[in-house]
Amino acid sequence: MADWSVYAGRWVALTELREVVGVGLTPEEARQTGRLARVRERLQLAWVSPYPPHLLLPEWPLVLLRPWLPVGQVWLVGGTVRDLWLGRTPHDWDFAVAGAACSLARRVADALGGAYVTLDEEHDTGRVVVRDPLRHQPITLDFARIRGVDIEADLRLRDFTVNALALTWEGELVDPTGGQRDLVARQLVVTGPQAFSDDPARLLRAVRIAGELDFRVAEPTAALIRAQAAQLAQVAGERLGAELVRLLRLEPVAPWLQLADRLGVMAALLPEVCALQSVQQSRPHVHADAWSHTLAALTAVEGILALVQGKSPARTVAQPAWAWERLARVLAPFQAPLLAYLDESLAVDFSRADLLKWGLLFHDVGKASTRTVDEQQRTHFYGHAAAGVPLMEQRLTALRFPRKALDFVAQLVGQHMRLIDLYRQLPPSRRAVYRFYQQTGEAGVAVVLLALADTLAVWGQELEESLWRNLTVVAETLLQAYFDRREEVVAPPPLLTGRDLLALGFPAGPQVGRLLAALREAQAAGDITTRDEAEAWVLKAKAGG
Repeated sequence: MADWSVYAGRWVALTELREVVGVGLTPEEARQTGRLARVRERLQLAWVSPYPPHLLLPEWPLVLLRPWLPVGQVWLVGGTVRDLWLGRTPHDWDFAVAGAACSLARRVADALGGAYVTLDEEHDTGRVVVRDPLRHQPITLDFARIRGVDIEADLRLRDFTVNALALTWEGELVDPTGGQRDLVARQLVVTGPQAFSDDPARLLRAVRIAGELDFRVAEPTAALIRAQAAQLAQVAGERLGAELVRLLRLEPVAPWLQLADRLGVMAALLPEVCALQSVQQSRPHVHADAWSHTLAALTAVEGILALVQGKSPARTVAQPAWAWERLARVLAPFQAPLLAYLDESLAVDFSRADLLKWGLLFHDVGKASTRTVDEQQRTHFYGHAAAGVPLMEQRLTALRFPRKALDFVAQLVGQHMRLIDLYRQLPPSRRAVYRFYQQTGEAGVAVVLLALADTLAVWGQELEESLWRNLTVVAETLLQAYFDRREEVVAPPPLLTGRDLLALGFPAGPQVGRLLAALREAQAAGDITTRDEAEAWVLKAKAGG
Protein backbone atom coordinates (compact mmCIF):
# COMPACT_ATOMS: atom_id res chain seq x y z
CA MET A 1 0.00 0.00 0.00
CA ALA A 2 1.35 3.44 -0.96
CA ASP A 3 1.96 5.96 1.83
CA TRP A 4 -0.17 9.06 1.23
CA SER A 5 0.20 10.45 4.77
CA VAL A 6 2.16 13.52 3.61
CA TYR A 7 -1.02 14.66 1.79
CA ALA A 8 -3.43 13.79 4.63
CA GLY A 9 -6.60 15.89 4.54
CA ARG A 10 -5.73 17.49 1.18
CA TRP A 11 -6.71 17.10 -2.46
CA VAL A 12 -4.21 15.81 -5.01
CA ALA A 13 -4.10 15.78 -8.81
CA LEU A 14 -2.77 12.49 -10.20
CA THR A 15 -1.46 11.30 -13.54
CA GLU A 16 -2.57 7.93 -14.90
CA LEU A 17 0.54 6.48 -13.22
CA ARG A 18 -0.70 7.92 -9.88
CA GLU A 19 2.08 10.51 -9.74
CA VAL A 20 1.10 13.58 -7.69
CA VAL A 21 1.42 16.74 -9.80
CA GLY A 22 -0.87 19.07 -7.88
CA VAL A 23 -1.99 19.62 -4.27
CA GLY A 24 -4.66 21.84 -2.73
CA LEU A 25 -7.13 22.29 0.08
CA THR A 26 -9.98 22.08 -2.44
CA PRO A 27 -10.50 20.07 -5.63
CA GLU A 28 -10.17 23.22 -7.71
CA GLU A 29 -6.83 24.18 -6.13
CA ALA A 30 -5.43 20.72 -6.82
CA ARG A 31 -6.78 20.79 -10.38
CA GLN A 32 -5.23 24.20 -11.13
CA THR A 33 -1.79 23.34 -9.76
CA GLY A 34 -1.89 20.03 -11.57
CA ARG A 35 -2.73 21.67 -14.89
CA LEU A 36 0.19 24.05 -14.51
CA ALA A 37 2.52 21.07 -14.12
CA ARG A 38 0.95 18.86 -16.80
CA VAL A 39 -0.89 20.92 -19.37
CA ARG A 40 -1.85 18.17 -21.77
CA GLU A 41 -2.29 15.16 -19.50
CA ARG A 42 -5.65 13.94 -18.28
CA LEU A 43 -5.52 14.23 -14.52
CA GLN A 44 -7.62 12.62 -11.81
CA LEU A 45 -8.45 14.23 -8.50
CA ALA A 46 -8.57 12.47 -5.14
CA TRP A 47 -8.89 13.38 -1.50
CA VAL A 48 -6.48 11.85 1.00
CA SER A 49 -8.16 10.74 4.21
CA PRO A 50 -6.79 12.56 7.30
CA TYR A 51 -7.03 9.30 9.27
CA PRO A 52 -4.60 6.38 9.05
CA PRO A 53 -4.13 4.52 6.76
CA HIS A 54 -4.82 7.70 4.70
CA LEU A 55 -6.76 6.14 1.86
CA LEU A 56 -6.87 7.86 -1.52
CA LEU A 57 -10.53 8.64 -2.29
CA PRO A 58 -11.36 9.56 -5.91
CA GLU A 59 -13.29 12.72 -6.70
CA TRP A 60 -15.76 10.79 -8.79
CA PRO A 61 -18.26 9.59 -7.72
CA LEU A 62 -17.70 10.58 -4.09
CA VAL A 63 -17.86 14.38 -4.49
CA LEU A 64 -21.05 14.17 -6.52
CA LEU A 65 -22.60 11.83 -3.97
CA ARG A 66 -21.70 13.82 -0.83
CA PRO A 67 -24.65 16.27 -0.96
CA TRP A 68 -27.11 13.40 -1.23
CA LEU A 69 -25.80 11.15 1.53
CA PRO A 70 -26.73 12.06 5.12
CA VAL A 71 -23.69 12.44 7.39
CA GLY A 72 -23.30 9.68 9.95
CA GLN A 73 -25.84 7.43 8.26
CA VAL A 74 -23.97 6.18 5.20
CA TRP A 75 -20.67 4.33 4.95
CA LEU A 76 -18.58 3.14 2.05
CA VAL A 77 -18.16 -0.60 2.69
CA GLY A 78 -16.86 -3.99 1.65
CA GLY A 79 -14.76 -4.75 -1.39
CA THR A 80 -14.77 -1.08 -2.40
CA VAL A 81 -12.84 -0.10 0.73
CA ARG A 82 -10.58 -3.14 0.33
CA ASP A 83 -9.72 -2.13 -3.23
CA LEU A 84 -9.01 1.47 -2.21
CA TRP A 85 -6.68 0.14 0.50
CA LEU A 86 -4.89 -1.98 -2.10
CA GLY A 87 -4.64 0.89 -4.58
CA ARG A 88 -7.03 -0.78 -7.03
CA THR A 89 -9.64 1.23 -8.93
CA PRO A 90 -13.11 0.19 -7.77
CA HIS A 91 -15.64 -0.46 -10.53
CA ASP A 92 -18.52 -1.04 -8.13
CA TRP A 93 -19.27 1.06 -5.07
CA ASP A 94 -21.06 -0.41 -2.05
CA PHE A 95 -22.74 1.70 0.64
CA ALA A 96 -24.28 0.68 3.94
CA VAL A 97 -27.17 2.86 5.07
CA ALA A 98 -28.60 3.36 8.56
CA GLY A 99 -32.09 3.94 7.23
CA ALA A 100 -34.13 3.50 4.07
CA ALA A 101 -31.55 2.37 1.52
CA CYS A 102 -33.79 1.93 -1.53
CA SER A 103 -35.37 5.35 -1.23
CA LEU A 104 -31.90 6.89 -0.88
CA ALA A 105 -30.74 4.99 -3.98
CA ARG A 106 -33.73 6.35 -5.94
CA ARG A 107 -32.84 9.92 -4.96
CA VAL A 108 -29.21 9.36 -5.99
CA ALA A 109 -30.30 7.92 -9.35
CA ASP A 110 -32.49 10.95 -10.00
CA ALA A 111 -29.74 13.35 -8.97
CA LEU A 112 -27.05 11.72 -11.13
CA GLY A 113 -29.29 10.87 -14.07
CA GLY A 114 -28.71 7.15 -13.52
CA ALA A 115 -30.91 4.07 -13.69
CA TYR A 116 -32.38 2.53 -10.54
CA VAL A 117 -33.31 -1.08 -9.81
CA THR A 118 -34.42 -2.77 -6.59
CA LEU A 119 -32.09 -5.70 -5.87
CA ASP A 120 -33.71 -7.08 -2.72
CA GLU A 121 -36.88 -5.50 -1.41
CA GLU A 122 -36.94 -7.64 1.73
CA HIS A 123 -33.43 -6.53 2.76
CA ASP A 124 -33.88 -2.97 1.44
CA THR A 125 -31.13 -3.10 -1.18
CA GLY A 126 -31.12 -0.97 -4.33
CA ARG A 127 -28.75 -0.32 -7.21
CA VAL A 128 -27.92 2.78 -9.24
CA VAL A 129 -26.17 2.43 -12.59
CA VAL A 130 -24.33 5.51 -13.85
CA ARG A 131 -21.66 6.19 -16.46
CA ASP A 132 -18.12 7.01 -15.36
CA PRO A 133 -17.28 10.31 -17.14
CA LEU A 134 -13.55 9.49 -17.14
CA ARG A 135 -13.64 5.95 -18.53
CA HIS A 136 -17.07 6.18 -20.18
CA GLN A 137 -18.07 2.86 -18.68
CA PRO A 138 -21.13 2.00 -16.57
CA ILE A 139 -20.51 1.47 -12.87
CA THR A 140 -22.85 0.39 -10.10
CA LEU A 141 -23.61 2.09 -6.80
CA ASP A 142 -25.27 -0.37 -4.40
CA PHE A 143 -27.09 0.82 -1.28
CA ALA A 144 -28.10 -1.66 1.45
CA ARG A 145 -29.65 -1.15 4.88
CA ILE A 146 -27.21 -2.14 7.62
CA ARG A 147 -27.83 -5.41 9.41
CA GLY A 148 -27.63 -5.34 13.17
CA VAL A 149 -27.62 -2.43 15.58
CA ASP A 150 -24.75 -0.46 14.04
CA ILE A 151 -22.14 -0.51 11.29
CA GLU A 152 -19.74 -2.72 13.28
CA ALA A 153 -22.45 -5.33 13.76
CA ASP A 154 -23.12 -5.20 10.03
CA LEU A 155 -19.45 -5.71 9.19
CA ARG A 156 -19.16 -8.71 11.51
CA LEU A 157 -21.87 -10.43 9.46
CA ARG A 158 -19.85 -10.16 6.22
CA ASP A 159 -17.83 -12.92 4.58
CA PHE A 160 -14.11 -12.20 4.97
CA THR A 161 -12.20 -9.78 7.15
CA VAL A 162 -10.75 -7.92 4.15
CA ASN A 163 -14.33 -7.22 3.04
CA ALA A 164 -15.54 -6.30 6.54
CA LEU A 165 -14.27 -2.73 6.29
CA ALA A 166 -16.17 0.55 6.24
CA LEU A 167 -15.20 4.16 5.69
CA THR A 168 -16.98 7.19 7.11
CA TRP A 169 -17.46 10.33 5.02
CA GLU A 170 -14.76 11.91 7.17
CA GLY A 171 -12.34 9.23 5.92
CA GLU A 172 -12.12 7.19 9.13
CA LEU A 173 -11.75 3.42 8.73
CA VAL A 174 -14.00 1.03 10.67
CA ASP A 175 -12.36 -2.39 11.03
CA PRO A 176 -13.89 -4.61 13.73
CA THR A 177 -12.52 -7.96 12.45
CA GLY A 178 -8.88 -7.20 11.64
CA GLY A 179 -9.20 -6.71 7.91
CA GLN A 180 -6.21 -4.35 7.71
CA ARG A 181 -4.03 -6.94 9.40
CA ASP A 182 -5.02 -9.53 6.81
CA LEU A 183 -4.56 -7.11 3.91
CA VAL A 184 -0.99 -6.55 5.10
CA ALA A 185 -0.49 -10.32 5.42
CA ARG A 186 -2.20 -10.87 2.03
CA GLN A 187 -4.40 -13.60 3.43
CA LEU A 188 -8.10 -14.40 3.27
CA VAL A 189 -9.69 -15.01 6.66
CA VAL A 190 -13.37 -15.72 7.28
CA THR A 191 -15.07 -13.32 9.70
CA GLY A 192 -16.37 -16.17 11.84
CA PRO A 193 -17.34 -19.85 11.80
CA GLN A 194 -20.96 -18.95 11.01
CA ALA A 195 -20.10 -17.06 7.82
CA PHE A 196 -20.21 -20.11 5.56
CA SER A 197 -23.38 -21.44 7.16
CA ASP A 198 -25.05 -18.07 6.64
CA ASP A 199 -24.27 -18.23 2.91
CA PRO A 200 -22.59 -21.39 1.53
CA ALA A 201 -21.80 -19.56 -1.74
CA ARG A 202 -18.96 -17.99 0.23
CA LEU A 203 -17.17 -21.37 0.14
CA LEU A 204 -16.61 -20.86 -3.59
CA ARG A 205 -16.24 -17.10 -3.31
CA ALA A 206 -13.22 -17.64 -1.08
CA VAL A 207 -11.30 -19.25 -3.94
CA ARG A 208 -12.41 -16.59 -6.43
CA ILE A 209 -11.48 -13.65 -4.19
CA ALA A 210 -8.15 -15.23 -3.22
CA GLY A 211 -7.41 -15.60 -6.93
CA GLU A 212 -8.43 -12.06 -7.84
CA LEU A 213 -6.28 -10.61 -5.04
CA ASP A 214 -3.52 -13.22 -5.26
CA PHE A 215 -3.95 -13.90 -1.53
CA ARG A 216 -3.50 -17.15 0.31
CA VAL A 217 -6.41 -18.71 2.17
CA ALA A 218 -5.47 -18.87 5.85
CA GLU A 219 -5.38 -22.45 7.10
CA PRO A 220 -8.20 -22.15 9.70
CA THR A 221 -10.42 -20.75 6.95
CA ALA A 222 -9.30 -23.48 4.55
CA ALA A 223 -10.16 -26.12 7.14
CA LEU A 224 -13.67 -24.68 7.49
CA ILE A 225 -14.12 -24.76 3.72
CA ARG A 226 -13.02 -28.39 3.51
CA ALA A 227 -15.40 -29.32 6.31
CA GLN A 228 -18.40 -27.52 4.77
CA ALA A 229 -17.81 -27.82 0.99
CA ALA A 230 -20.79 -30.16 0.61
CA GLN A 231 -23.07 -27.25 1.56
CA LEU A 232 -22.48 -25.79 -1.91
CA ALA A 233 -25.26 -28.11 -3.08
CA GLN A 234 -27.71 -25.79 -1.28
CA VAL A 235 -26.77 -22.76 -3.41
CA ALA A 236 -28.79 -21.74 -6.46
CA GLY A 237 -27.14 -22.74 -9.73
CA GLU A 238 -27.07 -19.24 -11.16
CA ARG A 239 -25.10 -17.94 -8.17
CA LEU A 240 -22.56 -20.74 -8.44
CA GLY A 241 -22.31 -20.21 -12.21
CA ALA A 242 -21.65 -16.49 -11.77
CA GLU A 243 -18.83 -17.19 -9.29
CA LEU A 244 -17.31 -19.89 -11.50
CA VAL A 245 -17.34 -17.60 -14.53
CA ARG A 246 -15.31 -15.04 -12.59
CA LEU A 247 -13.01 -17.80 -11.33
CA LEU A 248 -12.32 -19.06 -14.87
CA ARG A 249 -11.38 -15.52 -15.93
CA LEU A 250 -8.37 -15.55 -13.59
CA GLU A 251 -4.97 -15.71 -15.24
CA PRO A 252 -3.33 -18.00 -14.56
CA VAL A 253 -6.39 -20.01 -13.58
CA ALA A 254 -4.68 -23.37 -12.96
CA PRO A 255 -3.36 -22.58 -9.42
CA TRP A 256 -6.81 -21.50 -8.29
CA LEU A 257 -8.53 -24.56 -9.75
CA GLN A 258 -5.97 -26.63 -7.87
CA LEU A 259 -6.81 -24.71 -4.70
CA ALA A 260 -10.52 -25.33 -5.31
CA ASP A 261 -9.69 -29.00 -5.65
CA ARG A 262 -7.66 -29.13 -2.44
CA LEU A 263 -10.49 -27.44 -0.56
CA GLY A 264 -13.11 -29.91 -1.84
CA VAL A 265 -14.91 -27.27 -3.89
CA MET A 266 -14.23 -28.95 -7.27
CA ALA A 267 -15.66 -32.27 -6.14
CA ALA A 268 -18.80 -30.54 -4.89
CA LEU A 269 -19.36 -28.39 -7.98
CA LEU A 270 -17.72 -30.05 -10.98
CA PRO A 271 -17.47 -33.78 -10.23
CA GLU A 272 -17.08 -34.67 -13.95
CA VAL A 273 -13.96 -32.51 -14.14
CA CYS A 274 -12.69 -33.72 -10.78
CA ALA A 275 -13.03 -37.33 -11.99
CA LEU A 276 -10.26 -36.66 -14.54
CA GLN A 277 -7.71 -37.05 -11.75
CA SER A 278 -8.19 -40.82 -11.87
CA VAL A 279 -8.05 -41.09 -15.68
CA GLN A 280 -4.57 -42.34 -16.53
CA GLN A 281 -2.98 -41.55 -19.91
CA SER A 282 -0.01 -42.86 -21.87
CA ARG A 283 2.35 -41.34 -24.43
CA PRO A 284 2.37 -38.99 -26.22
CA HIS A 285 0.70 -37.32 -23.22
CA VAL A 286 3.39 -35.92 -20.96
CA HIS A 287 0.85 -35.71 -18.12
CA ALA A 288 -0.03 -39.00 -16.47
CA ASP A 289 -3.63 -38.04 -15.75
CA ALA A 290 -6.28 -36.13 -17.65
CA TRP A 291 -6.75 -33.53 -14.89
CA SER A 292 -3.12 -32.41 -15.08
CA HIS A 293 -3.47 -32.30 -18.85
CA THR A 294 -6.59 -30.11 -18.56
CA LEU A 295 -4.77 -27.64 -16.33
CA ALA A 296 -1.87 -27.54 -18.80
CA ALA A 297 -4.31 -26.93 -21.66
CA LEU A 298 -5.88 -24.00 -19.80
CA THR A 299 -2.43 -22.55 -19.23
CA ALA A 300 -1.61 -23.00 -22.91
CA VAL A 301 -4.77 -21.23 -24.07
CA GLU A 302 -3.91 -18.33 -21.78
CA GLY A 303 -0.61 -18.15 -23.64
CA ILE A 304 -2.46 -18.15 -26.96
CA LEU A 305 -4.81 -15.39 -25.79
CA ALA A 306 -1.75 -13.40 -24.71
CA LEU A 307 -0.31 -13.71 -28.23
CA VAL A 308 -3.59 -12.51 -29.72
CA GLN A 309 -3.40 -9.48 -27.40
CA GLY A 310 0.14 -8.74 -28.56
CA LYS A 311 1.77 -9.96 -25.35
CA SER A 312 4.26 -12.69 -24.55
CA PRO A 313 2.99 -15.94 -23.00
CA ALA A 314 3.50 -16.19 -19.26
CA ARG A 315 6.46 -18.10 -17.91
CA THR A 316 4.11 -20.82 -16.70
CA VAL A 317 3.75 -22.29 -20.22
CA ALA A 318 5.69 -25.52 -20.64
CA GLN A 319 6.38 -25.74 -24.37
CA PRO A 320 9.54 -24.99 -26.40
CA ALA A 321 10.16 -21.33 -27.22
CA TRP A 322 10.25 -22.08 -30.95
CA ALA A 323 6.68 -23.39 -30.78
CA TRP A 324 5.42 -20.09 -29.39
CA GLU A 325 7.50 -18.11 -31.86
CA ARG A 326 5.98 -19.99 -34.79
CA LEU A 327 2.47 -19.63 -33.40
CA ALA A 328 3.00 -15.89 -32.91
CA ARG A 329 3.90 -15.56 -36.60
CA VAL A 330 0.81 -17.54 -37.62
CA LEU A 331 -1.58 -15.51 -35.46
CA ALA A 332 -0.10 -12.05 -36.08
CA PRO A 333 -1.93 -11.34 -39.39
CA PHE A 334 -5.27 -12.11 -37.74
CA GLN A 335 -4.73 -10.21 -34.49
CA ALA A 336 -7.43 -7.54 -34.97
CA PRO A 337 -10.23 -9.85 -36.21
CA LEU A 338 -9.31 -12.49 -33.63
CA LEU A 339 -9.59 -9.93 -30.84
CA ALA A 340 -12.98 -8.83 -32.12
CA TYR A 341 -14.14 -12.44 -32.43
CA LEU A 342 -13.02 -13.38 -28.92
CA ASP A 343 -14.34 -10.21 -27.27
CA GLU A 344 -17.82 -10.56 -28.75
CA SER A 345 -20.45 -11.48 -26.18
CA LEU A 346 -22.71 -14.42 -27.00
CA ALA A 347 -24.83 -13.76 -23.90
CA VAL A 348 -24.74 -11.43 -20.92
CA ASP A 349 -21.39 -11.87 -19.13
CA PHE A 350 -20.16 -14.49 -21.63
CA SER A 351 -17.60 -13.54 -24.27
CA ARG A 352 -16.18 -16.12 -26.65
CA ALA A 353 -12.86 -15.85 -24.79
CA ASP A 354 -14.65 -16.80 -21.56
CA LEU A 355 -16.33 -19.77 -23.21
CA LEU A 356 -13.08 -20.93 -24.80
CA LYS A 357 -11.70 -21.60 -21.31
CA TRP A 358 -14.91 -23.41 -20.35
CA GLY A 359 -14.50 -25.58 -23.44
CA LEU A 360 -11.00 -26.51 -22.35
CA LEU A 361 -12.14 -27.22 -18.80
CA PHE A 362 -14.64 -29.78 -20.13
CA HIS A 363 -12.97 -30.93 -23.35
CA ASP A 364 -11.81 -34.28 -21.93
CA VAL A 365 -14.59 -35.12 -19.46
CA GLY A 366 -15.67 -37.96 -21.78
CA LYS A 367 -12.39 -39.79 -21.20
CA ALA A 368 -13.50 -41.39 -17.95
CA SER A 369 -16.17 -43.46 -19.72
CA THR A 370 -14.26 -44.21 -22.95
CA ARG A 371 -10.82 -45.26 -21.72
CA THR A 372 -9.44 -48.50 -23.16
CA VAL A 373 -5.98 -50.10 -23.03
CA ASP A 374 -4.54 -52.05 -25.99
CA GLU A 375 -2.13 -54.98 -25.97
CA GLN A 376 0.85 -52.63 -25.88
CA GLN A 377 -0.60 -50.98 -22.74
CA ARG A 378 -1.35 -47.76 -24.61
CA THR A 379 -4.47 -45.94 -23.53
CA HIS A 380 -7.13 -44.83 -26.01
CA PHE A 381 -10.21 -42.67 -25.63
CA TYR A 382 -12.19 -43.38 -28.77
CA GLY A 383 -15.29 -41.20 -28.96
CA HIS A 384 -14.45 -39.19 -25.86
CA ALA A 385 -15.27 -35.86 -27.53
CA ALA A 386 -18.86 -36.88 -28.26
CA ALA A 387 -19.18 -38.61 -24.87
CA GLY A 388 -18.19 -35.41 -23.09
CA VAL A 389 -20.93 -33.24 -24.58
CA PRO A 390 -23.91 -34.53 -22.54
CA LEU A 391 -21.84 -34.43 -19.33
CA MET A 392 -20.93 -30.82 -20.02
CA GLU A 393 -24.49 -29.89 -20.98
CA GLN A 394 -25.91 -31.38 -17.80
CA ARG A 395 -23.48 -29.47 -15.63
CA LEU A 396 -23.77 -26.10 -17.38
CA THR A 397 -27.54 -26.41 -17.42
CA ALA A 398 -27.44 -26.87 -13.65
CA LEU A 399 -25.27 -23.73 -13.45
CA ARG A 400 -27.95 -21.86 -15.46
CA PHE A 401 -25.75 -21.06 -18.44
CA PRO A 402 -27.65 -19.26 -21.22
CA ARG A 403 -28.58 -21.60 -24.07
CA LYS A 404 -26.41 -19.85 -26.62
CA ALA A 405 -23.36 -20.03 -24.35
CA LEU A 406 -24.03 -23.69 -23.60
CA ASP A 407 -24.36 -24.52 -27.31
CA PHE A 408 -21.05 -22.80 -28.04
CA VAL A 409 -19.22 -24.83 -25.37
CA ALA A 410 -20.90 -27.99 -26.71
CA GLN A 411 -19.32 -27.30 -30.10
CA LEU A 412 -15.91 -26.82 -28.50
CA VAL A 413 -16.11 -30.07 -26.56
CA GLY A 414 -17.67 -32.14 -29.33
CA GLN A 415 -15.44 -30.88 -32.14
CA HIS A 416 -12.10 -30.41 -30.38
CA MET A 417 -10.45 -33.30 -32.27
CA ARG A 418 -11.48 -31.92 -35.66
CA LEU A 419 -8.16 -30.17 -36.33
CA ILE A 420 -6.32 -33.48 -36.12
CA ASP A 421 -8.66 -34.86 -38.80
CA LEU A 422 -7.43 -32.15 -41.20
CA TYR A 423 -3.80 -32.83 -40.35
CA ARG A 424 -3.55 -35.63 -42.91
CA GLN A 425 -3.91 -33.36 -45.95
CA LEU A 426 -1.68 -30.30 -46.14
CA PRO A 427 -2.78 -27.71 -46.78
CA PRO A 428 -6.45 -28.64 -46.27
CA SER A 429 -8.55 -28.41 -49.41
CA ARG A 430 -11.25 -25.77 -49.80
CA ARG A 431 -13.83 -28.53 -49.51
CA ALA A 432 -12.29 -29.73 -46.23
CA VAL A 433 -12.23 -26.18 -44.87
CA TYR A 434 -15.88 -25.68 -45.80
CA ARG A 435 -16.88 -28.93 -44.11
CA PHE A 436 -14.94 -27.96 -41.00
CA TYR A 437 -16.92 -24.75 -40.59
CA GLN A 438 -20.17 -26.49 -41.46
CA GLN A 439 -19.50 -28.87 -38.57
CA THR A 440 -18.25 -26.28 -36.07
CA GLY A 441 -20.40 -23.24 -36.94
CA GLU A 442 -19.57 -19.95 -35.25
CA ALA A 443 -17.38 -21.85 -32.77
CA GLY A 444 -14.98 -22.84 -35.56
CA VAL A 445 -12.26 -20.27 -34.84
CA ALA A 446 -12.43 -21.08 -31.12
CA VAL A 447 -12.14 -24.80 -31.97
CA VAL A 448 -8.90 -23.98 -33.81
CA LEU A 449 -7.45 -22.19 -30.77
CA LEU A 450 -8.64 -24.92 -28.40
CA ALA A 451 -7.05 -27.65 -30.51
CA LEU A 452 -3.74 -25.77 -30.58
CA ALA A 453 -3.80 -25.41 -26.79
CA ASP A 454 -4.73 -29.08 -26.43
CA THR A 455 -1.78 -30.15 -28.59
CA LEU A 456 0.65 -27.95 -26.64
CA ALA A 457 -0.60 -29.54 -23.42
CA VAL A 458 -0.36 -33.10 -24.77
CA TRP A 459 3.29 -32.81 -25.83
CA GLY A 460 4.75 -30.16 -23.51
CA GLN A 461 8.49 -29.78 -23.94
CA GLU A 462 8.54 -32.94 -26.06
CA LEU A 463 6.55 -31.32 -28.87
CA GLU A 464 7.79 -32.49 -32.28
CA GLU A 465 8.67 -29.62 -34.60
CA SER A 466 7.28 -31.32 -37.71
CA LEU A 467 3.94 -32.03 -36.03
CA TRP A 468 3.63 -28.45 -34.80
CA ARG A 469 4.59 -27.02 -38.17
CA ASN A 470 1.94 -29.09 -39.93
CA LEU A 471 -0.74 -28.34 -37.35
CA THR A 472 -0.10 -24.60 -37.54
CA VAL A 473 -0.39 -24.83 -41.34
CA VAL A 474 -3.88 -26.25 -40.81
CA ALA A 475 -4.71 -23.52 -38.30
CA GLU A 476 -3.41 -20.78 -40.60
CA THR A 477 -5.46 -22.11 -43.51
CA LEU A 478 -8.63 -22.22 -41.41
CA LEU A 479 -8.13 -18.73 -39.97
CA GLN A 480 -7.33 -17.28 -43.37
CA ALA A 481 -10.48 -18.82 -44.82
CA TYR A 482 -12.65 -17.46 -42.00
CA PHE A 483 -11.28 -13.94 -41.83
CA ASP A 484 -10.01 -13.27 -45.39
CA ARG A 485 -12.03 -15.56 -47.68
CA ARG A 486 -15.27 -16.05 -45.77
CA GLU A 487 -17.68 -15.44 -48.65
CA GLU A 488 -15.54 -17.51 -50.95
CA VAL A 489 -14.83 -20.60 -48.85
CA VAL A 490 -16.72 -20.59 -45.55
CA ALA A 491 -20.15 -19.15 -46.31
CA PRO A 492 -20.51 -18.48 -50.05
CA PRO A 493 -23.71 -16.66 -51.04
CA PRO A 494 -26.05 -19.21 -52.72
CA LEU A 495 -26.14 -19.21 -56.51
CA LEU A 496 -29.56 -20.91 -56.55
CA THR A 497 -32.51 -21.08 -54.18
CA GLY A 498 -35.17 -23.69 -53.57
CA ARG A 499 -37.53 -21.66 -55.70
CA ASP A 500 -35.02 -21.79 -58.56
CA LEU A 501 -34.89 -25.58 -58.38
CA LEU A 502 -38.67 -25.81 -58.44
CA ALA A 503 -38.68 -23.62 -61.55
CA LEU A 504 -36.21 -26.03 -63.16
CA GLY A 505 -38.67 -28.88 -62.67
CA PHE A 506 -37.52 -30.42 -59.42
CA PRO A 507 -40.35 -31.75 -57.27
CA ALA A 508 -40.76 -30.24 -53.81
CA GLY A 509 -39.25 -32.40 -51.11
CA PRO A 510 -36.08 -33.21 -49.18
CA GLN A 511 -34.14 -33.73 -52.43
CA VAL A 512 -34.19 -29.95 -52.98
CA GLY A 513 -32.48 -29.29 -49.66
CA ARG A 514 -29.87 -31.99 -50.26
CA LEU A 515 -29.10 -30.63 -53.74
CA LEU A 516 -28.73 -27.07 -52.46
CA ALA A 517 -26.36 -28.22 -49.70
CA ALA A 518 -24.26 -30.22 -52.17
CA LEU A 519 -24.28 -27.28 -54.60
CA ARG A 520 -23.05 -24.88 -51.94
CA GLU A 521 -20.21 -27.25 -51.02
CA ALA A 522 -19.20 -27.50 -54.69
CA GLN A 523 -19.28 -23.70 -54.83
CA ALA A 524 -17.08 -23.41 -51.71
CA ALA A 525 -14.69 -25.96 -53.20
CA GLY A 526 -14.31 -23.78 -56.30
CA ASP A 527 -15.90 -26.32 -58.68
CA ILE A 528 -18.78 -23.94 -59.50
CA THR A 529 -18.50 -20.16 -59.76
CA THR A 530 -21.48 -18.91 -61.79
CA ARG A 531 -25.25 -19.29 -61.83
CA ASP A 532 -25.13 -20.96 -65.26
CA GLU A 533 -22.66 -23.53 -63.96
CA ALA A 534 -24.89 -24.09 -60.94
CA GLU A 535 -27.96 -24.73 -63.10
CA ALA A 536 -26.01 -27.13 -65.34
CA TRP A 537 -24.74 -28.94 -62.24
CA VAL A 538 -28.18 -29.50 -60.70
CA LEU A 539 -29.71 -30.52 -64.04
CA LYS A 540 -26.93 -33.06 -64.52
CA ALA A 541 -27.61 -34.32 -60.99
CA LYS A 542 -31.31 -34.61 -61.85
CA ALA A 543 -30.60 -36.51 -65.05
CA GLY A 544 -28.33 -38.86 -63.19
CA GLY A 545 -31.15 -39.68 -60.79
